[in-house]
Amino acid sequence: MGAGGRDFHNFLVYFKDNPTYEFVCFTAAQIPGIEKRKFPKELAGRLYKNDIPIYPEEKLSELIKKYKIDEVVLAYSDLSEHDVITKASIPLASGASFRLLGPNDTMLKSKKPVISICAVRTGAGKSQTSRRVADIVKSLGLKIVMVRHPMPYGVLKKQVVERFSSYKDLEKYKTTIEEREEYEPWIKKGITIYAGVDYEKILRQAEKEADVIGWDGGNNDFSFFRPDLQIVVADPHRPGHEISYYPGFVNFLMADVIIINKIDSASEENIEIVENNIKKYNPKAIVIKARSEISADKPELIKNKKALLVEDGPSITHGGMKFGAATVAAKKYGAKEIINAKKYAVGSIKETFEKYPHLEKELPAMGYSKRQIKDLQDTINKADCDVVIDGSPANLKKILKVNKPIVDISYELDEIDKNKLYNIIKKTLNKFI
Repeated sequence: MGAGGRDFHNFLVYFKDNPTYEFVCFTAAQIPGIEKRKFPKELAGRLYKNDIPIYPEEKLSELIKKYKIDEVVLAYSDLSEHDVITKASIPLASGASFRLLGPNDTMLKSKKPVISICAVRTGAGKSQTSRRVADIVKSLGLKIVMVRHPMPYGVLKKQVVERFSSYKDLEKYKTTIEEREEYEPWIKKGITIYAGVDYEKILRQAEKEADVIGWDGGNNDFSFFRPDLQIVVADPHRPGHEISYYPGFVNFLMADVIIINKIDSASEENIEIVENNIKKYNPKAIVIKARSEISADKPELIKNKKALLVEDGPSITHGGMKFGAATVAAKKYGAKEIINAKKYAVGSIKETFEKYPHLEKELPAMGYSKRQIKDLQDTINKADCDVVIDGSPANLKKILKVNKPIVDISYELDEIDKNKLYNIIKKTLNKFI
């Protein structure tokens, strides 16, 4: 059971070529359209002569009975504790066992030192932390190559190993907006990033050009590679989530370093809740506090204007955030009015608002397909506003044709103690240099 990422990795490292099991099928949810595919036999190994089917998750009970399934494995990367129990109860009620695969069964060992950057929730600030880590590694005279948690939403046979080092690669692999959000910042920094389906192959290829491997985690999943240093980002905008989401709580417990991000926009009370949970559950972790520094490429276009806010899609949908960088920027640069994006939503974007009722005025930058990208574009063009504030990591100016100016927002990690993270990384890598 998954959403097109952790599920394929678990299969390839644990079930592929494992004669103890007959792997029957995957179920998929969360990402539109991914349940209409099949996992190709060419990637499935010698035990499988046919493609492995992928079904919608709502058919799970029916599939257990149809195939006489003995065991169901959860392979999600962002679920509340309530959702985990709910998803476990369905197979159990149908007679099957329910299982979670852990780090020993799923982490690959690298020949190079690995620094993993993960989070307790999606949208906590993991990507900006990853970029800061990369800058520190580069300052030590070492070459870092990043590997991103998978987003294989297209043709799986063509996504086995994806290497991004130029903007042309974004076109080559027909990337979605969600993928661009993660890859573009690395390309802009001149750092190669890998992703895809087969992370054994990805790791071995990345090792050939790296002194250090950086794991840029997705949602709140734990690393696919065994880390030599585990950095985990916590979000005081959602205090308590660090101990109530799976597998984010796993990261929280395993972390060598916990970064409490966004302290510049979070309340002291919420920051204290996160600090107390660290003391209670992982007192050995080194704690670093940081600001999430917001900047705009054209801030003068925001002041006293009616603004449409576009936020990172996964963060404000299944990530549960009520606002993001665009909201912070609108306040910082003096927008006169924030319009309600929901009023102008069309097609699949309208469906997204219906699926996630917690969404208020902000527009999620959903773009998992050509249809969604078109619907996003039409929603923006229909909106009655003066300016679009783009708080998504992707550069929407390069993707959409809109009839309004777009102000691009960026955000970087700004630690309170500038030397703390540097010294930790240097000490870790000194063992290998």
